Amino acid sequence: MHATSFSATLGAVLLLSACRQTPPAASPPAANHSLTAAIIHSGFADGHDTYNGISCASDGRIYYVLSSEKPDVAAQMYVYDPRGGAVRHLGDLTEAAGEKGLNALSQGKSHVRFVEHQGKLYFTTHLGYYSIIRGMEKTGIPPAGMKPYRGGHFLSYDMATGKYEDLALAPGGEGIITFNMDTLRGRLYGLTWPTGRLLRYDLAKREMKDLGPVSEQGEDGEGPTFRTICRAFAIDPSDGSVYFSTSDGLIHRYRYDTEAVETVQGADLRKDYFGLYDPSSPGHMGYNWRQVFFYPPEKAIYGVHGNSGYLFRFTPAKETVEVLGRITSEPSQRSGMFDQFSYGYLGFTLAPGSETIYYLTGGPVFENGHRVKGKDSTAKGESKGRENLHLITWDIPTRRYTDHGPIQFANGQRPTGVNSIAVGLDGAVYALSRISEDAHAPSDLIRIPPLSVTGK
Repeated sequence: MHATSFSATLGAVLLLSACRQTPPAASPPAANHSLTAAIIHSGFADGHDTYNGISCASDGRIYYVLSSEKPDVAAQMYVYDPRGGAVRHLGDLTEAAGEKGLNALSQGKSHVRFVEHQGKLYFTTHLGYYSIIRGMEKTGIPPAGMKPYRGGHFLSYDMATGKYEDLALAPGGEGIITFNMDTLRGRLYGLTWPTGRLLRYDLAKREMKDLGPVSEQGEDGEGPTFRTICRAFAIDPSDGSVYFSTSDGLIHRYRYDTEAVETVQGADLRKDYFGLYDPSSPGHMGYNWRQVFFYPPEKAIYGVHGNSGYLFRFTPAKETVEVLGRITSEPSQRSGMFDQFSYGYLGFTLAPGSETIYYLTGGPVFENGHRVKGKDSTAKGESKGRENLHLITWDIPTRRYTDHGPIQFANGQRPTGVNSIAVGLDGAVYALSRISEDAHAPSDLIRIPPLSVTGK
C-alpha cells in the first residue's frame, strides 16, 4: 500500500527552490544510452518497498525512510549528505511514535514525502504488516503474543536537534497513507488506510479533527463499497484548499474556511485516454490521480494518471482538466502498453527551482523484438514481464518530453519497485529501489547522476 508533498504548497515550492540551482535543459539521450545508478547502502537488511518516503531538505541533505513488512521490525529513517557521501541513521519509527516496548505491531512504513516547516520535517507513519483475506491486503492480524496496530502517527523531526515529536494518532487503528501540509496555515492533512478517513491536524491549536470517510468504505470495503484510496493531496496556497481524487474520477476539495468537503462540479478524471475501470474492483487506482503537485506560476495542479501514464493539468479556478501527453517510457509508448505496475508510479515531481517535471516510470524489456518475461516482479508481485526503469523529463513551458533512457546498476541489473523520487542540491535524482532484480532483495537508496552530465 502506498501514499506522496514538498512541491504541493507554495511554502514547499520555495523550500525546494533552495535545494538546487535550475538544471540546464536536458538533451535527448543518444541511441541505446542508459543511466548508471549508484547504490547507497544504509545497512538495513529488512528494507522493503517504500512509496514516496524521500525528500531533499533545505540543508541539501536527502532524508528518507526504508520500510519493513515484519510485525516486530519498524521502518527506519536515514539521512544522506551528498557533500560527503555519508549515511546516518536517524531513528526507528516505532520509537519515534512513542510505542517502544508496547509489543504492538510496528510502525512499518512511512509512505509520504516530508514537508519542511520552520526547521522541522513533518510526515506520517503507516503499517507494514498485512494479512491477506479473500485475496486482499487487510490490517495485519497480530502474531501470538503481540498487540494490534495502534494507528498511524503525525510526526515531526527537528533537523537541528534530532528529536522527534509525536503530534497525533489516527483513530481506529488505521495507518496514514496520504499526507501533505499547508505550511502557510500550519495544518497537516492525512487519509487513513484502509477506510479512507480525512484527518486534519492544526499545529497551533494542537488539535486533530476526523472529517470522516471520503470514498465509500475505502479499501476496507467489498464489492460496491470498495474504493482505492487516493495517494496524493495538492494544496492551493492562496486559500488553503486541499484537493484529492477518488477512483470514480471525482475531484474533491476540502475548504479551509468552512472545513467542508465538496465535489468539484466542473471537472473530473473520467477520461477515455486513461482507460476504463471498475472503481469497485481492487488491484488498480481506477480514475484516481497517482501523484500531483501545485504549480504556482499557473495556479494549477499537475498530475499523472497511474496506469495510463498521462500527464494532465487541473486548474481549480476554471474547473478544467487538460490532458497534456503521455509521459510513460518510449518502449511503453511504442508498444502501446499501460504501465508495468497497474497502480502507476509515484516518482513524479517538479525539479526544485525549475519548470521541469521529473518522472521515474517502468517500461517493458524487449530483446530481438520480443518482450522478455521474468520473475523479477514490481511492487505487489504483479509484473507482466521484466521491468526497465526510465527517467523522463517534461518541460512545462515548451511541453518538451524527453526519455533519458533506462537506468541500470554498474553490474547491469535494473532497479525495481521504484515509487519515489527526490532531486537534490547536486542535481542528481534520488530514489528508493530494490538493489537487485531479485524480488526478495532489500530496498535502499540509489543515486542517478545529474542529467547535465549523464544525459549528453
